[in-house]
Amino acid sequence: MLSRVAESVYWMSRYVERAENVARFVDVNYNLTLGDSSSLTEQWSPLIYTTGDQKDFHERYSNASRENALKFLLFDAENPNSILSCISKARESARTIREVLPSSIWEQLNRFRILVMEASESGKAYSQPYDFCESVRTASQLLTGIAISSMLHDEAWSFQQMGRYIERADKTSRIVDVQYFLLLPKVEDVGTSIDIVRWSSLLKSADALDMYRRTHGRIVPEKVAQFLILDPIFPRSIRFCANQVQNCLTSMREHDTDREELPSEILSGQLTSRLNTVAIEEIIEQGMHAFIDQFQGAINSLGNIVYADFFNTKNQTRRFVGQRQVMGDMVQQQS
Repeated sequence: MLSRVAESVYWMSRYVERAENVARFVDVNYNLTLGDSSSLTEQWSPLIYTTGDQKDFHERYSNASRENALKFLLFDAENPNSILSCISKARESARTIREVLPSSIWEQLNRFRILVMEASESGKAYSQPYDFCESVRTASQLLTGIAISSMLHDEAWSFQQMGRYIERADKTSRIVDVQYFLLLPKVEDVGTSIDIVRWSSLLKSADALDMYRRTHGRIVPEKVAQFLILDPIFPRSIRFCANQVQNCLTSMREHDTDREELPSEILSGQLTSRLNTVAIEEIIEQGMHAFIDQFQGAINSLGNIVYADFFNTKNQTRRFVGQRQVMGDMVQQQS
């Protein structure tokens, strides 16, 4: 597969997943602030931190009001991680590789972008973001379903899956980190009704509340953290996502039997091994923020190494030349 094609499939998937996650965060945060409690009125600033774009936001906006936060996260074309920017970039990535995508994916991406553009122009999402966020989630999940049922499950599929799960793992880690260190700054809030509401909102943002209650029952912060970080079968937990990335990398090497184990697969294996063996008690003892910070550093490094292994054409050429050199040496030895 051409590096250009692999990279476009990978980023198309990441951008769609990113847009869906932003919609989830905005939707849950909006519902959280509907009450009259004064302690819940300053919840939009932490949401900016969840996306990792606080520096860009504060450079261009005077305060983290609901209106400013919604504009920045939903429709700000200058914000590379707004829903509008993500879907536009996903469509552009798909446009360059239409020959490897089913036409149904291209059509759904166009409908998705039109939906976002029309919402941006109407302005209704600012006063009632719920309907818009629900539409974004539905459009994203429809796109995922179309891909599952219509794409060949080949290397392109592996890159598409890998992009989705790297992005999902990153966003799950960010929302867990924000809950621990920004949404609950006061010790006296721990265990109160406000605390329970916040933990419920955290689970809702990952569409995890029902499955958590089925597994653990009542809401306990340590168990919520364990579910979102270490659960092996919940599809939005960090551990599950990391394991899926490892499966994708292993599958791609199995399709190419002449290829050696690449640095991205080695790093992914180390990351999954850590997540598969660590206990939540160890994470809490180490410090949640420290653990999440280490994980985010590892997942960012993995993304960089995936680029070096698969998308950097100079590296690809160097590796191809090296393989030819090895094959040439083997032929000379045999002769």
